[in-house]
Amino acid sequence: MSVSIKDVARKAGVSPGTVSNVFSGNRAVRPDLASRVRSAATMLGYEPDRAASYLRGRKARVIAALVPDLNNPFFTGLLAAVESQARSEGLNIIVASSNGDQAEEKANLAALLAWRPAGLVVIPSHDEFAARTLISRAGVPFVVADRVPAHFAGDAVTVDNVDAGRQAAEHLVNLGHTKVVVAASTLRLQNIRERCEGIESVFVSRGLTAPTLIEAGLDFDTATERLAEFMQGAGRPTAFLALTNFGTLGILATLQKWGLRVPQDISVLGFDDYSWMKAVVPPLTAIRQPVADMGAEIWRRLRARIGHGDELGARVKLRCELVVRASTSPPPTVKPEKGEVGRKRMGSKKAA
Repeated sequence: MSVSIKDVARKAGVSPGTVSNVFSGNRAVRPDLASRVRSAATMLGYEPDRAASYLRGRKARVIAALVPDLNNPFFTGLLAAVESQARSEGLNIIVASSNGDQAEEKANLAALLAWRPAGLVVIPSHDEFAARTLISRAGVPFVVADRVPAHFAGDAVTVDNVDAGRQAAEHLVNLGHTKVVVAASTLRLQNIRERCEGIESVFVSRGLTAPTLIEAGLDFDTATERLAEFMQGAGRPTAFLALTNFGTLGILATLQKWGLRVPQDISVLGFDDYSWMKAVVPPLTAIRQPVADMGAEIWRRLRARIGHGDELGARVKLRCELVVRASTSPPPTVKPEKGEVGRKRMGSKKAA
């Protein structure tokens, strides 16, 4: 059982407020009382909550967050999860978007830092994340989420993207699909490259030709345009695997335009299991990212960084979950491997 301020106060024969003042420094305490408090704390093994003291002492009781795109439901869902954690400790959250532009990222980051936030959550727009120097100069505790910049040694919370890609590919291959098209957003992003790595590893291990890769862009219009261009060429696939929400939407719009049925003509597997994926006909098979767990881990790491700024950075990697629905089935005349149809793979929260 953890030792509280009240326990220390009782042991030292002082009020809880006196104990708080000794460790926070908010008010002067007589040397003899301070000595009694510290001795009692040592005897009981009491550790002051430095993060809570820091948060109470900030002029701006806010957490700042910078994301690449506020139109992306994954980012807004993640922000909502972080906000829930921050509000539980009486902090608000202020948000800005980089719109995928490094210059805008730097400008908006400077605007957020002007608020003197207690901490910062950043989803970088690019692997380089050149704007991180602004954070270092400001001395604000921060955590990177979703996309980890190259050579970054600080706190980061991500999912196991390689494993997520592997789960998706194994599902399609086990159903009998060998002609698969992967709709990525852009290979400039590390998390997308890692998903592709996981997918390719499955095909290589099975002695199959690697899937065709399309860089479908970062928005719906670009995705539909590039997928339409692909469909005009030769060699229709038996399955599409989307690595982003907009990629999934672009695939569905393109197949509808071409009059192709899901999954009778082409199977579709999406990424990020949004509510709409359960509402469409047929409901979509998808890789589900643990958004709520990510938000909780981001807050946990940020709070730890606030309380102990000199600690080494920690990287938390969570496992995704494959949710099988009706949008994937064997290609014509191919029987799936035993147990694949209708299966739902549950992943543990922490990746191995």
